[in-house]
Amino acid sequence: MKRILSPLAVAALALSLAACGSDDDSTSASGVKTVQDGKLTICTDAPFAPFEYEDASTPTGFTGFDIDIATAIADDLELELAVAPTGFDAVQSGTALNAGQCDMGASAITINEDRKATIDFSDPYLDSEQSLLVPADSDVKTLADLKGKKIGTMGTSTGEKYATANAKDADIVSFPDDGKMFQALKAKQVDALLQDIEVNALHQTDGTFTIVETYPTGESYGLAVKKGNTELLEAVNESLQGLRDSKKYDEIHAEYFGS
Repeated sequence: MKRILSPLAVAALALSLAACGSDDDSTSASGVKTVQDGKLTICTDAPFAPFEYEDASTPTGFTGFDIDIATAIADDLELELAVAPTGFDAVQSGTALNAGQCDMGASAITINEDRKATIDFSDPYLDSEQSLLVPADSDVKTLADLKGKKIGTMGTSTGEKYATANAKDADIVSFPDDGKMFQALKAKQVDALLQDIEVNALHQTDGTFTIVETYPTGESYGLAVKKGNTELLEAVNESLQGLRDSKKYDEIHAEYFGS
């Protein structure tokens, strides 16, 4: 899933490292060590609605499915959630976790073998697939119709990987985030967007854009922790199971995706 690390994100990462290095790790009331005293800090790349996006009315300044799941886990661990906006590449590669910028990556990260080499994943918390979004009046109905046309994807994402493998006659254009990518589609700078179905689904709600194909890629999202941080990983998995057992997970899921 998702994006490249922009120059602005690199600068933000450098500043944050100076503020919260791993030498300041503290132990929470639940016994889990965290980079900030009394807080579970997550790295996330927003906007990527409905998973993470800005919301000034919330304590962290962000909301979304990932944010609510992470908040519930933090509550279970007797911690306050803190959000560190971070470029997706730094999240999915483990760079931000290794640098002590955050305790956990919560950013719609698809679990795959390449990423498992540098980060540890929680148990899966959501299944997804890829999809193709086009303007409602477009003559594009399949990937084959995009020969010689432009497909917008997010850099280092599974959507980009799928497009590269299956739309070889199209021009694949990478973007740093969904916001810029969708603006490009609206401005007719690209002819279609290929990305996670949950995100594209929000773009078709007003009838101007429509999903014409879906691709069952068998993807599952996981929460990321620093490689070898088994203590936090076990605590996160236990919390996720508790959310499912208590039906709290179902409530959060229904809020963002319906029944």
